[in-house]
Amino acid sequence: MHAYLLEPGDELPHQPTADSNFNESVYMNAFDHGRRMGGWMRVGNRVNEGYAELAVCLYLPDGRIACQFLRPSLGSNDAFDAGGLSVRVVEPLRRLSMHYRGEVMLLEDPELLRDSKRLFTDAPRVAAEIDWHHEATSPVHGGLPATAEQETLYGRDFSLGHFNQHTRVSGSIRIGGEHWPVDGYGWRDHSWGPRYWQNILFDRLYMANFGPDRGLMLLKIANRNGLVRRGGVLHYDGEYEEVIDLDLFNEWNAARDPVRFKLGVRTARRTAVIEGRILNCAPLSNRRQYGELVEKTRIAECFTELTWDDGRVGYGMTEYVELLRDGVPAGFPL
Repeated sequence: MHAYLLEPGDELPHQPTADSNFNESVYMNAFDHGRRMGGWMRVGNRVNEGYAELAVCLYLPDGRIACQFLRPSLGSNDAFDAGGLSVRVVEPLRRLSMHYRGEVMLLEDPELLRDSKRLFTDAPRVAAEIDWHHEATSPVHGGLPATAEQETLYGRDFSLGHFNQHTRVSGSIRIGGEHWPVDGYGWRDHSWGPRYWQNILFDRLYMANFGPDRGLMLLKIANRNGLVRRGGVLHYDGEYEEVIDLDLFNEWNAARDPVRFKLGVRTARRTAVIEGRILNCAPLSNRRQYGELVEKTRIAECFTELTWDDGRVGYGMTEYVELLRDGVPAGFPL
């Protein structure tokens, strides 16, 4: 694997740099494989801009999506705790928990996510309580680059430090009067450094678990320079195997959202062909204005069922981030 620098203290917030777009974020997802439901939550501290990015997105068993997106004010980078979403480090690099107390928008039709004005005006709102307890099933992958020349996973213009890990998850989800226990698996990451979503030209990110002993995190990414990199890991029998080759093929719907994909993966120890089927997609976006210039990025966040070539079935997230050019995603149709 590439050499990275990582200490237990890196679980905690870092001293912000002077970059106006300094971001430090914690992301966690969790899926109950038996109930075929779950979702993801993220808190990103943009202390130099005075706010945090809060995101909650849950895929319910009947196809509804419960979600919330807020920018609560933020005065320091001392904790991951904003707008009702908080992270607690129980044992660094091993056990963490994430909790949300607040409202969510409950959507019968995820298409409402394409129109943020209508979403925040028309979507019905209910109270939510979400508690996830994550315990590592894998080593930690990543950290700070060991040298000034070393490339980071997402590129130095998106996050300097980044690490991630597969987990076992327990907890619960309560949406209004409905309640579901969570007994399953997840994935989490932590990143810090300068970040604009628009610094990614496009990426395809796959995060999934096939039980406590197998999983994947695979990434194909191009930053604004257009150069494509492929990387990630397979989680196999408790160890991470660095990816040395990755091929992928996507199938799309009329809205240019992914519906199916096939992955060809090679590590030094094995090859695998893995097929994915999108179960539910949240078509999100991010907008940034630079003076008179406005750029928009589509962020498709998809609950996915995956099948390894030995028949093993898993669940997780597929994320497609890409700059829109004349309304067309920059990486489409590949």
